[in-house]
Amino acid sequence: MADPIQVTAAVRVPGDAIRFKAVRAGGAGGQNVNKVSSKVELRIDLAAIEGLPEDALFRLRAAQRNRLDAEGLWIVLSDRTRDQLKNLEDAREKAAEAIRAALVRPVARRATRPTKASKERRLDAKKRASDIKRRRSGPLE
Repeated sequence: MADPIQVTAAVRVPGDAIRFKAVRAGGAGGQNVNKVSSKVELRIDLAAIEGLPEDALFRLRAAQRNRLDAEGLWIVLSDRTRDQLKNLEDAREKAAEAIRAALVRPVARRATRPTKASKERRLDAKKRASDIKRRRSGPLE
C-alpha cells in the first residue's frame, strides 16, 4: 500500500486508492534505459479521494479525461529523472497539483456590452478602410 497524498488540510488521497508501478523509461540514459525501470506510473481512484467536493471532482475528471484508463483510474506518469524515487515524488506532486487546481472554482464570465465610443471607433475605422479601397481604383475613363 502506498503512502497517502495530503493535498490540503481537508483533501487527501488515501493510500489504498493509489497503485504504484515502475516501468522502463525511454529517452536518455544509454544502456541503462534497457535494464532499469525508473519511470513511475501511479493509478489513482478518483472516487476514493477524501474531502473532494463533487464540483471539484467533476472538474478534475474533465481536466484529466485523456489520462483515465478503462477502469476509470487516473494515470499519472513521471520519467523526469533517472531515479525511481524522485520520479515517484514527482508523480505524487503532479497529482496533488492537479487536485489543487480542480479545487479552484472558475470565475463566471459576466456578459458586457461594447461602449458607445468603441462602437464609434469601429465604424470610423471601417469608413477609413472603405475610403482607402475606393481611392485605389482611379477614375476609369
